[in-house]
Amino acid sequence: MSSYEFTSESVSEGHPDKVCDRISDTILDSFLARDAQARVAVETLTTTNLIVMAGEVRPDGLVSHEEMEALAREAVKDIGYEQDGFHWKNAEVMVRVHGQSAHIAQGVDGDGDTKDEGAGDQGIMFGYACRETDELMPAPIAFSHQILADMAQARKSGAVQGFGPDSKSQVTLAYENGKPVRATSVVVSTQHDEGLSQDDVRQLVRPFVEQVLPDGWMCPEEAFYVNPTGTFVIGGPDGDAGLTGRKIIVDTYGGAAPHGGGAFSGKDPTKVDRSAAYASRYLAKNVVAAGLAERCTIQLSYAIGVSQPLSIYVDMHGTGTVEATALQKVLGTVMDLSPRGIREHLGLNKPIYARTAAYGHFGRAPEADGGFSWERTDLADAIKAAL
Repeated sequence: MSSYEFTSESVSEGHPDKVCDRISDTILDSFLARDAQARVAVETLTTTNLIVMAGEVRPDGLVSHEEMEALAREAVKDIGYEQDGFHWKNAEVMVRVHGQSAHIAQGVDGDGDTKDEGAGDQGIMFGYACRETDELMPAPIAFSHQILADMAQARKSGAVQGFGPDSKSQVTLAYENGKPVRATSVVVSTQHDEGLSQDDVRQLVRPFVEQVLPDGWMCPEEAFYVNPTGTFVIGGPDGDAGLTGRKIIVDTYGGAAPHGGGAFSGKDPTKVDRSAAYASRYLAKNVVAAGLAERCTIQLSYAIGVSQPLSIYVDMHGTGTVEATALQKVLGTVMDLSPRGIREHLGLNKPIYARTAAYGHFGRAPEADGGFSWERTDLADAIKAAL
């Protein structure tokens, strides 16, 4: 179809699942800050005044259980939870994190000489890029993220009073000839202070939507929904239990592209669920930045204990200026797509992950300390030269 409507949603850092992602990635960062080769797979559960962390790590004991508890509390404090049903200081914290399985380690570890490091698990990973925004992201998810990120910044700075940490957004865009042209509906649900009416919250939210959407794109008034169920005072894990890794479409492309089998948060970069998804995005973004396609989807597949990807698949959705088969052949030559090669090329063995836990892993600006390195477009010339 050339003309259609497409919808994506985002959730804020205070959404119960995102609280869990943030805690898991904060634990990961604490390990990598002490040992760049640390192995971490930590999941988090939250509910009313309870935080549970479980998983496996190596070296065991590098970060103590007491430190993990303190880190979890600090993450919740930074998000902004100080309510009766979920408070950073008063919540019970349980830590059930233990050493990594030796059977997993034996398939993953290299010996630094004859045996290269294998993938941390089997799986398929997808990357995507398109020309709908300057960040080469699908517009619906980019706008959904930005609305909530701006609201959170205003809440935490004190610029706006009345917002709570938990919120969700949803943006539907009309496409004509394959390009987005306007919003047909916008939904924002946000936790708020007691005593605010639905109309009060609507007026607080409106400027954030209008400043994110391009001029003239605002949806009709009757299609602008703010807290459509009415009151939203009880939020976060007190209102709904949270789990690490339950918002994988929010983390990636808002449903505009496929998603692989695994979530990202709480996993060190030997886990290809994370690192190869970043590499796939990096390659797809560089293909589009190089002018080789308007849209590009890339799939990588791996087997546990095997170093190189089993397959590389490219789809340019009929917009490519080169043959997909030619591109498939060169992508593995311009970048080492083994787990070690990805980590070294993108500099992933750093404490850069807590910041990815909300508002998307993709479409963000590369940072000086190596954060969001997979958003660079420094491989575009090498891809063109290799064709």
